[in-house]
Amino acid sequence: MHSEYHRWYSPALGHEMELKLYGHAGQPVVVFPAQNGRWYDWEGHGGMVEACGYLLEAGRIRFICVDGVDWQSWCNQGLPPWERARRHNDYDAYIMREVVPFLQQSLRLPLWLTGCSMGAYHAANFFFKHPEAFEGVIALSGLYQVRDFVGDEGGMDAYFNSPLWYLPNMDEALLERYRQGKKIVFVVGQGRWEEACLEDTRAMERVLAEKRIPAIVEYWGHDVDHDWPWWRRMLPYYLERLGV
Repeated sequence: MHSEYHRWYSPALGHEMELKLYGHAGQPVVVFPAQNGRWYDWEGHGGMVEACGYLLEAGRIRFICVDGVDWQSWCNQGLPPWERARRHNDYDAYIMREVVPFLQQSLRLPLWLTGCSMGAYHAANFFFKHPEAFEGVIALSGLYQVRDFVGDEGGMDAYFNSPLWYLPNMDEALLERYRQGKKIVFVVGQGRWEEACLEDTRAMERVLAEKRIPAIVEYWGHDVDHDWPWWRRMLPYYLERLGV
């Protein structure tokens, strides 16, 4: 399988960042790691590259596995809430000003987003904040607001990084951007460790319906846990279903 490793100093974050591309052709999908995860998890213990290997080998998709900085932002208990939110905005700048231009120049195709657990949060948040850059999102077992990390603090930076907070109040003209042919999937299990993600997915389903945003929102069985073996089944299923 074709792969490419890239590393550069990020002006937005003030240190080096890494990413890895898998596949030689097809729909590019930017992958965010799970909470406090790294760019190599998707291939390593996550097993997601192998699970989608037939799609990668056939030139139907490409994965771009980016690094995270959750331990510097939302998960950094050494910082007050507003500084955690501010650090996440630095990560936003890294993705949008550095990674996205790099990918648009080299891949020249509309980008999709995906991730599991906290990676699903990042995928959804970047999709809804930047619809001009992303055409699709597949969010697996995520939370879609940051209350678990900063409570009701964090100010407007936390608010504008919580889709369940900002989508209900979004201007109609802005909402129209999500109704124009975007590919949107939210899926969650109903088994162990999925309780909070199940609650947020139901809330997301209500918001999307109220705002008339077409989306696939599905709930897998009560035996479906918040864990990699199930995500390895979910992702190729929805990639196929979206027609890659």
